[in-house]
Amino acid sequence: MSHRYHDCRPIVNELHVSRENFIIPGPEGTIPVRLYRRAQAGGDVPLVLYFHGGGFNAGCLDDADFPAGFIAYHCPAVVLSVGYALAPQHPFPAAPEDAYAATRWAARNTCRLNVTAKLLVVAGDDAGGSIAAGLSMMARDRGEFSIAAQVLIAPMLDPSMTLLGDAAGLKSELTAAQCAQRYRQYLPKCTQRMHPYAAPLESLRLAGLPAAMIATAECDVLHIEAEKYANVLIQAGVPTQVSRFSGVQHAELLAHQPMLREVVEFLRRQAMHAGLPIDSG
Repeated sequence: MSHRYHDCRPIVNELHVSRENFIIPGPEGTIPVRLYRRAQAGGDVPLVLYFHGGGFNAGCLDDADFPAGFIAYHCPAVVLSVGYALAPQHPFPAAPEDAYAATRWAARNTCRLNVTAKLLVVAGDDAGGSIAAGLSMMARDRGEFSIAAQVLIAPMLDPSMTLLGDAAGLKSELTAAQCAQRYRQYLPKCTQRMHPYAAPLESLRLAGLPAAMIATAECDVLHIEAEKYANVLIQAGVPTQVSRFSGVQHAELLAHQPMLREVVEFLRRQAMHAGLPIDSG
């Protein structure tokens, strides 16, 4: 079987967290994952499943190295970064099904991972934000495990692109043409662009989803649709925090430390709500 994942150069950061690479079972083969843990972190800490960006057709575990390490160190949390199947070789629903399988595996292996089952969080940026949003719906609908919170960073949520901002006016490096090309590869059938797991803004059933944090960049064509999604989640009764970061472009948001600090504070509030002990971080 051909390898389903792209390779890319490692991103090195100086956060003092351990990293462990291994594979877990997936629906069509194995799924590569990377586990991040701060020294002595374990037991009553959140478990965060993180899904990298790359527009559904690119990206790898290394792309998520900085945010995953930052969350693991500063929350603290145990973070499992997940490498999912990429389009066009593996179009929808391969990526969210990989994400679901990885999260189900993690939920069943909390003892092996030395984390609590009380706080399971999904997070992602760009395409990974879309996958995390769809995964939250899948978990609610299938009922095999419970997700407590979702973190969506500059997510791609609207394959119809009806809410896409003007790239020139926003000074966005991400353009409508790039988004269209990504969606064509990920969702080759027109009917797929209405599926709620691929197009969360099309869903008429948003009640019962986990608490959300949605982070957007001011200079990003995607910020309008992401903030619209935050609004409809709030209307559906889902506790939702939305934060827009001024002067930041799409690609910059992932490593923007004010944004990452807000993610950490959101997760620490979720941990407190779940009755987990909070240390100094």
